[in-house]
Amino acid sequence: MNWIVWIIFGALAGWIASIVMGKNKQMGAIANIVVGIVGAFIGGWIMSFFGAQGVTGFNLPSLLVAIVGAVALLFVVGLLRR
Repeated sequence: MNWIVWIIFGALAGWIASIVMGKNKQMGAIANIVVGIVGAFIGGWIMSFFGAQGVTGFNLPSLLVAIVGAVALLFVVGLLRR
């Protein structure tokens, strides 16, 4: 059941991040899931530098951390593609 939650959480975070970055039309569902899950790890890593908690479960603060990480991921990928 835990992997289903990660897929749903990743899809939601990736979808919101793709909207924020203006890449929603370029990304499909699988890309949103991957970006959201990887973004959750990156967001947790970024938050550890500030002494805050990363992703702690299926809740709003964790979703915000995952979105921040996913936006950072999309930003870096966008820079590398130029």
